[in-house]
Amino acid sequence: MAEEALVDIGVNLLDAVFDADREAVIARAQEAGVIWQILTGTQIQCSEQSLALAQQYPQQLRSTAGVHPHHASQWQPDWQQTLTALLADPCCVAVGETGLDYNRLFSPESAQLLAFEAQLELAAEVKKPLFLHERDAAQPMLERLTSWRDDLAGGVLHCFTGDKKALFGYLDLDLYIGITGWVCDERRGQELATLVKSIPADRLLVETDAPWLVPRTIKPKPKKGRNEPAFLPWVIAKIAAERGESPERVAAITTANACRLFGLPRVESTDRLGDLL
Repeated sequence: MAEEALVDIGVNLLDAVFDADREAVIARAQEAGVIWQILTGTQIQCSEQSLALAQQYPQQLRSTAGVHPHHASQWQPDWQQTLTALLADPCCVAVGETGLDYNRLFSPESAQLLAFEAQLELAAEVKKPLFLHERDAAQPMLERLTSWRDDLAGGVLHCFTGDKKALFGYLDLDLYIGITGWVCDERRGQELATLVKSIPADRLLVETDAPWLVPRTIKPKPKKGRNEPAFLPWVIAKIAAERGESPERVAAITTANACRLFGLPRVESTDRLGDLL
């Protein structure tokens, strides 16, 4: 496993499954070398609570603020002002989780597009990167991101599971690509496993998306059946194997990338990476 410091760019630490041992989960992440966790805001209340928790652990946690496309039908105009206030805090580092999800359509396409456009405008105003979600909607997503590209401070396609065409479309927009334990799934993640070697070193990020997507390479399987940031080294190990690189290199470059994109304080190991990227 990697011995370098790690950054988990996507953790749903406010999920109820962590209510009984959230503090212990944070501690185990630190023990596993995860120096930063970025808590995902998926609704207004979740974004508020994620920021509040990040403020309690300012040396370990950061947060995002946004409205997931599943909740887009609930979007209200005054939410933009609420999100702006959250993003003014230094602990809140990105706009999202936002984007388009045409897979399950929990919100109609029209509502998703409205909420996404509002959050693209917000990202352009506050000059913070986007934390993006996309399922079965690569073309409309790319079209809207392209139209806003010159006004945005970058972003990451969180939990990328798309195909080669989508991958290169996002890379052409200079976006980062977030890889989860999906890459460890021999049933569903085979295409992603073949694509990770095509991601440039300076565009690669890693995440657990905890409590979901437990890496299937973990043996024995976690007793609680849930994912947590301490399991990020298994994602690193799988990516390293597919890229033909050492886990230490993958850990180092993804940490440096996360620090750069989200403005995280750098640690000693990331300050020695100029010749790697």
